[in-house]
Amino acid sequence: MIEYNHKGMTIASLHDERTGSFQYVVVDEATKVAAIIDPVLDFDPRAGATATDNADLILEYVRAKRLTVEWVLDTHSHADHFSAAPYLAEKTGGKTAIGAKVIEVQKLWQDIYCLPDLPVDGSQWDRLFADGEQFRIGSLDAHVMLSPGHTLASITYVVGDASFVHDTLMVPDSGTSRADFPGGDAHALWRSIRAILDLSPETATYVGHDYGKDGREVVGRSTVADQRRDNIHVRDGIDEAEFVATREKRDASLPLPDLMLAALQVNIRGGRLPDAEACGTAFLKVPLNRFGPAAE
Repeated sequence: MIEYNHKGMTIASLHDERTGSFQYVVVDEATKVAAIIDPVLDFDPRAGATATDNADLILEYVRAKRLTVEWVLDTHSHADHFSAAPYLAEKTGGKTAIGAKVIEVQKLWQDIYCLPDLPVDGSQWDRLFADGEQFRIGSLDAHVMLSPGHTLASITYVVGDASFVHDTLMVPDSGTSRADFPGGDAHALWRSIRAILDLSPETATYVGHDYGKDGREVVGRSTVADQRRDNIHVRDGIDEAEFVATREKRDASLPLPDLMLAALQVNIRGGRLPDAEACGTAFLKVPLNRFGPAAE
C-alpha cells in the first residue's frame, strides 16, 4: 500500500499484480471517514475460484487507520476484474455506488448473456450517481463526471485536487484504454478525456491500470499537467481525428481481456456472483461465437 498526501486528504493505493488493477482508499483526515474506489475480488479462472485477498488487504488498512468507510465506489462495470464492492460494503457498512448509466450497461449485457431475470434498474447498488452530482466523503467535497467512451457508463470521481479516472486515461506513456467493447466509442472517449484535461493542471489523475511498460516501475498517478504534456494519445497538439484513428487501429489488434466474459456477468450484478443452482453450485456463462473467431 502506497500513500499519497493531499491537502486534508490521504489516498492509499493498492496494486493487484494479477490484473494490473489499482484500488484506492480516499481518507478525509479531519474525520477519518473514507471511500474505497474500484476494489478487486480475486478470481482464478483455471479453478473457477474466488478469493478476497485484495479486499482483505484494504480491510486491514481500514482497521489499522481506524477509518469509517462511508462509500464503496466503482467507476464502471469492469471487464478485467470482479468488483469486491458488495463484500467490502458488508464488512464495513459503506454504501455502494456507481454511475447511473450502468442501467444501460445492464440492458446491453443482459441480452448478450441471455439473463432475462436480471434486474436492470441499478437496484444492485445503494446509489446511482448522475453526471455532475455532488456528494461528500466525511468533510471532503466530491463530484461525479460522466466519462463515457471506454464504456457507455464510465464515470470519474473528483475529490479535492484528485481525480479517479480508471480506464478513461492511463499514465502518460501508456495513453488511454480501449473503446471497442459493446457500448464503447472512441469519439466519446476523446470528449471525456478533454473534460478531464480541463481540470486544474495540478489535479492528480489516479488511473485504474498500469502494466509497467518496457519494464519500468508500475505507477498509478500523474497530474493533468503531465497528461497534457506527455500522454502519447492525447497530449496537447493531438486532435480528435488523430486520436480516434490511433485508438481504433490499436483496438482492432487487441484480444479480449482474459477475464472479460467472466467479470462482466458478475459486475452487472453489482459484484455479486450468480445464484447457486439446484445442485448447490453457482456457474458462469460464456456466450459462444459472440465475439469473433477463435484465437489462433
